[in-house]
Amino acid sequence: MSESYGLDVLAFGPHPDDVELFCGGLLARMAGQGYRTGIIDLTRGEKSSRGTPETRAQETDAASRALGLSLRENLGLPDGWVNPWAGFESPEPERARTAAVARVVEVLRRLRPELVVVPWEEERHPDHEATSTLVTRALFFAGVRKFEAEPPGTPFTPRQVLYYPLRHLAEPSFVVDVSSVYEQKRAAVRCYASQVQPRPDAPPTLVGSPLSLSSLEARDAFYGAQVGVAYGEPYVVRETLGLADPVEHFRRNSFARPLFFPQRR
Repeated sequence: MSESYGLDVLAFGPHPDDVELFCGGLLARMAGQGYRTGIIDLTRGEKSSRGTPETRAQETDAASRALGLSLRENLGLPDGWVNPWAGFESPEPERARTAAVARVVEVLRRLRPELVVVPWEEERHPDHEATSTLVTRALFFAGVRKFEAEPPGTPFTPRQVLYYPLRHLAEPSFVVDVSSVYEQKRAAVRCYASQVQPRPDAPPTLVGSPLSLSSLEARDAFYGAQVGVAYGEPYVVRETLGLADPVEHFRRNSFARPLFFPQRR
């Protein structure tokens, strides 16, 4: 059965700012090429040591404009308690239909994204790992006809799922060149001043530490160097990718061979 797609690219983030930090370049580049892009934040980040949910919402609006998003929604799940299994411990059908995974299924069936971008499974923050598990489960059940969500929607499977590493490094399946939109990514990240701006009067946090943003930029420069560009973002796919026309693929994606990062033997 052929799928009818809606949104072109949809990224899921545990908290507002996670997508900007780790795959903002991809979204900015895709929007710049005319694709319709969106972000679903699972929580409002209300347990953050800095700022308030109100200031975070204002920062999110500004960052969304900086990335050129077509859509952004927040599911309002409890920060610190993202749970892929919530609601399914109860035999009550009505409760199961409002479980976290069912809410993500509803989003997928309603927006019908062609490309879905999800946090990688290994991460330091429990909500980040839980988000990976939750969205991965929802991606499976979104295509199951008898899986009930509210409203039900038509079963749907995206064309491709990409996983983006956060603080933990992962062996990438490929690297996206984001050099041309890196200032745009920087601008989106800096919209979250309450979170990323070092301030002596604010509680110490990892993302708000003096070296946080420079270390993330160094990561993007490292992955960019692997494909011979200034900045790159790594992505992982869990299945083997197929190419119908390798000649055309490599013509359109011709990158300099890396000089300093040889492949393992």
